[in-house]
Amino acid sequence: MFELIIWISLALIASSSFLLMIRLIKGPSVPDRAISLDAIGINLVGITAIMSIVLDTSAFLDIILLIGILAFIGTVSIAKFLEKGEIIENDRNNQ
Repeated sequence: MFELIIWISLALIASSSFLLMIRLIKGPSVPDRAISLDAIGINLVGITAIMSIVLDTSAFLDIILLIGILAFIGTVSIAKFLEKGEIIENDRNNQ
C-alpha cells in the first residue's frame, strides 16, 4: 500500500511539473514565468526525495539541499531583476 502511494505521488508531482513547464513557456507575463520556474524547482526537490525513498538510499539528500539552495538563489535573482532591471549593481553607476 505504501509503495502504491509513493508511485501515485510521484506521478502527480511529475504531471504538475509538466503543467508548470507549459506555464513557463506560455505564461502571460514574466512574473508568472518566474513563479512557475520556482515551483518547478520545488517539484524537483520533491521528485528527488521520492526517488530517494523508492531506491531506499540517503545518497540524494545532498542533491536535495543543493537543488533547494540553487532554486532559492535563482528566485531571489529573478525577483531582483524584475524589480530593478539588473542583478549586480555597479558602483560606477552611483558616482
